[in-house]
Amino acid sequence: MGLSIKTTEFAPEEFDRFAAKVRTDLTALTRLLDLPGFGEGESSIGAEVEFYIVNRDLYVQPINTEIAASVQDPQLTVELNRFNLEYNLSPQAFKGDPFARTEQELLAAIRRINQHAAPLDGELVPIGILPTLRQSDMGAKVMTDEPRYHALSKALLKQRGEPFSIHIGGNDVINLEADDVYMEGANTAFQLHWRVPAHRFADYFNAIQLVTPIVLALASNSPSLFGHHLWDETRIALFKQSIDSRSPNHKTWRHPPRVYYGNGWARSAWELFAASASLYPPIIPLMSDEDPMAVIDRGEVPKLSELRLHQGTTWPWNRAIYDHADGGHLRIEIRSMPAGPTAVDMCANGLFVIGAALAVLDDIRHLTSILPFHYTEHNFYRAAKYGIGAEIIWPHKDQVQLQDTPLLTVARELLPRAREALQQTSVDEAEIHRLLGIIEGRIETGISGARWQRHITESLFKSLSRDEAFRSMLSLYMANQKKNIPLHEWKLSP
Repeated sequence: MGLSIKTTEFAPEEFDRFAAKVRTDLTALTRLLDLPGFGEGESSIGAEVEFYIVNRDLYVQPINTEIAASVQDPQLTVELNRFNLEYNLSPQAFKGDPFARTEQELLAAIRRINQHAAPLDGELVPIGILPTLRQSDMGAKVMTDEPRYHALSKALLKQRGEPFSIHIGGNDVINLEADDVYMEGANTAFQLHWRVPAHRFADYFNAIQLVTPIVLALASNSPSLFGHHLWDETRIALFKQSIDSRSPNHKTWRHPPRVYYGNGWARSAWELFAASASLYPPIIPLMSDEDPMAVIDRGEVPKLSELRLHQGTTWPWNRAIYDHADGGHLRIEIRSMPAGPTAVDMCANGLFVIGAALAVLDDIRHLTSILPFHYTEHNFYRAAKYGIGAEIIWPHKDQVQLQDTPLLTVARELLPRAREALQQTSVDEAEIHRLLGIIEGRIETGISGARWQRHITESLFKSLSRDEAFRSMLSLYMANQKKNIPLHEWKLSP
């Protein structure tokens, strides 16, 4: 969705033409996937990190366009709301120390952007949901004035036919309505891209789907919204509900929302693209002049712009990505992890999710045959709600029956297997030891970003008002975050 468009109004026939071109692109993708050697090549990673911008009082500062204009970096983009920015990190070959390189690039980018933000009374914070965010900070007024966001909002609202309804339970409960998509902008994420072999895409994708709940729980960093303590990863519920374009009048059959975990274990890469094209109407029908079949006939790789654009307006928590670069390849975009707490913590989450997926990869067809897909979806929402305290249903090759297991028990068993699987790759032993040591630290201390935030805030409630407690906690969080100290080493007293 990082595209530049000039209009927010489209005629019905434009949507029809766009949908037809997506189907042509799907046919072209079938031809590409059948080509011997398509998508083979060196494994690589890339990442995107979303930020809040806060002022000196630690409330949101809606100045993203001003900062972006000052920084002038093509890797920095504005987000849906004016208090959010996104930084797109450079792709790294998955060998040596790819996450150390990513971490250093991210820290340098934060320093550079903050130098431009400071004169505007702004500072970046990587955190899933800002604890000091207030309902008065939200509304259509706060949306970034870009045609792509207006077009997105208009299309989703039209499909829904009424305001978005948000209901999230937890230690507390929140009920609210939003007359636009601005609530989606309350969420900030660390999104990881992993290039995988095209001919085994479904196996890699299913492995990521299986292990995502464990990584999400350990990475959880969004325990509150508007002063309410909710899920450990409140973003998951908020994102889904804030852009749920399904009309409440048409819920007699269970059509999946545009934000979803999956519709079953994947059988092929093509199926994932085809499902999003069939299930979800287009939102932004921008057309290219490309004839993808003619491009393939010439022995070249087509861009498949319409298919990629449509895929970018559906938001599965793990998303299949086609890219025409480097001879054409496929990636998995792992979208559920929150931003923060630190650069090194985000990199540890990234290496762990890949290592965990590689650990189960050889057995994935057996594991998916004994674990019905709806259980892994259930695991995902349990992990989002209860974090490291969740119980999940985990398949074992020699199981007699499925049963609930504490998520931390599964994480403890999976960690050495992830380490072993990563040792079979070209990643340096020092990188594996350093980053998986951070994951081990979280497992052994039983601490996540969400648990730390909640623990500190509840301690502060004893002596401070609710607003002051959240602000004081955020101040401590930012002090630790700036030092890039791994979360499990943070003090548990305010």
